[in-house]
Amino acid sequence: MLERAVAGRYQDMVAARRVTVVTGPRQAGKTTLVQSRLGGGTLRSLDDQGTLDSALTDPVGFLALGPRPLVIDEVQRAGEPLVRAIKLAVDHDPTPGQFVLTGSSNFLTVPTISESLAGRAGFVEVWPFTQGEIRRKYDRFIDGAFQGPGAFSAYRPGSLGRQELLERVCAGGYPEVQRLAGRQRPGWFRDYVRTTIDRDVVELSGIRKVAEMGQLLQLFAARTGCELVMQSIIDDAPLERQAVYDHRAWLETIHLLTTLPAWSRNLTRRVKRRPKIFLTDPGLAAWLLGKTPAALADPEDPATGQLVETFVFTELRRQLTWAATDVAMFHWQDRSGAEVDIVLESADGRVVGVEVKSHQTAKPEWFRWLAQMRDALGEKFIAGLALYAGNDVLPFGDRLLAAPISALWEL
Repeated sequence: MLERAVAGRYQDMVAARRVTVVTGPRQAGKTTLVQSRLGGGTLRSLDDQGTLDSALTDPVGFLALGPRPLVIDEVQRAGEPLVRAIKLAVDHDPTPGQFVLTGSSNFLTVPTISESLAGRAGFVEVWPFTQGEIRRKYDRFIDGAFQGPGAFSAYRPGSLGRQELLERVCAGGYPEVQRLAGRQRPGWFRDYVRTTIDRDVVELSGIRKVAEMGQLLQLFAARTGCELVMQSIIDDAPLERQAVYDHRAWLETIHLLTTLPAWSRNLTRRVKRRPKIFLTDPGLAAWLLGKTPAALADPEDPATGQLVETFVFTELRRQLTWAATDVAMFHWQDRSGAEVDIVLESADGRVVGVEVKSHQTAKPEWFRWLAQMRDALGEKFIAGLALYAGNDVLPFGDRLLAAPISALWEL
């Protein structure tokens, strides 16, 4: 079993909070994580019908039995009555470490649960593996990037070839996929999407006609890494306008889809406000688009850049869950064409800009907008990094570096 980098944060949360909520996609490793840290606690899965019936029939009695922490797997299946009973229990006894709730749906957006446990619960996100976790390492790129270019001075990159990079993009990070041969992965992704939509969306929403949701997911996959223009989706979707918005919300709730918000700090008066849209796993996005490593090796294929950017985004998104630096992620774009793919902003206002390139040779023009950001922010600008498919760290001006994409897990 691979050790999860977020395990330390999970243990700290259980020790400090009355309730710990563990969220993330199905098959990302949530249950495995909590089982590995169960100690003398109790694990009950609401996937078991008898256990679910007990939780629905007598939620107070269900919570009273068993040593702590009581881990309730797939808590969203029991809905509001069980969550309210948990609220009452921890209000009566504020001892930390009483309950751990896991769910494959975003706890805060499931419409059948209105109670947020605000002030009582801490949240831990568990995503599919990063490249570092697959190789039994803890990825520390975000913390290193905020140390500035000096963090790269002693870094000696490996020799990751472009073809191997594309293979990693198409494999993604789901634990089960890592054990499968390439020819077996399409079937896994197909079954995963069908069962996740059929089970979670139908169960939580009552929507019965969900076939169109898979088609909608493909439309979003075709735009992964791009600015989200909902009218474009509506024009192509086999659904009415409101249904597109509703289905998109469910795809985000079950962690198949996510957005990257626009950066709120204006460097120009013409900044765009739309978010970017991303699939939450590059392997899933590649499968939805019918792309293989061989197909992406074609330099004319426009999907290559999108999927490589999705790969970098998801690696960083996952690292946020355990990085020591408190960081939020954005993108920046204005109407004149200036853009930076990913903006990492720390809680104290320091900024690292990241451009993502699928080329093997670094180019000076990659740094035009990073330099503009540097000049506008001054000392708050820590570094501008162009992550690319080459294997050298190269300087391109004050606080500007080209670095291999493999630095995400090697730095």
